[in-house]
Amino acid sequence: MRNKIVAGNWKMNKNSEQTEDLLNELIEKMPIDTEVKVIVAPTFVNLSSAVDHLQFTSIEVAAQNVHQSESGAFTGEISADMLKSVGVGIVILGHSERRAIFHETDALIASKVNTALEHDMTVIFCFGEELKDRQSKNHFNIVENQLRDGLFQIAAKDWNHIVLAYEPVWAIGTGETASPEQVQEMHEFIRETVRKAYGSDIAEDVSILYGGSVKPDNAKEIFSKPDVDGGLIGGAALKVDDFIAIVTAF
Repeated sequence: MRNKIVAGNWKMNKNSEQTEDLLNELIEKMPIDTEVKVIVAPTFVNLSSAVDHLQFTSIEVAAQNVHQSESGAFTGEISADMLKSVGVGIVILGHSERRAIFHETDALIASKVNTALEHDMTVIFCFGEELKDRQSKNHFNIVENQLRDGLFQIAAKDWNHIVLAYEPVWAIGTGETASPEQVQEMHEFIRETVRKAYGSDIAEDVSILYGGSVKPDNAKEIFSKPDVDGGLIGGAALKVDDFIAIVTAF
């Protein structure tokens, strides 16, 4: 049975004091009886304190990236071992901003996935098409290629450490929106793509999150779709009331 998940990607926001304030408010307002797995991803410098802050709660902590190497002369980078040493066992990889701004390729992302799995980390694997791909009706091919080239090198046994996060880049902060029907259509395609590569058991068990500007006013309808298992939340994750409303939208 797949998990319902709401993950908040804080990106490059919130200093130490602001992080503590946001976490305190989350702890205070988070429903204690929710069946939803809730994850927050603060910046690297606040991960250790976030783990300590949330240790007696059900809220989990994720990193926003990891380097593919174990160690070495990689100034400014963070290894999987470093993340595990401060209690972080989840990492977001392949995010559209990493792909677009930092030019991360599918091959590089695949290498990062392999490293994270070798350290028994859970990977939130992000992928999705841009507006030009949607307009040219190439969106299914783009998504299939990103899955195949960035993720499908892993062994079947590793899928219990994978969460998929579909990000239609064209529907994030552009004024364009994906309808719930378009979301379901792509999520169904993604699950079928996994099924063809790894079989029905893995396809039915993997959680597929939607990462296209989920907000309190659209979360319930999106989450009601049969192949949508939650959301990877950006801006709304920085507003506690909005984030809680998304968590409770199930």
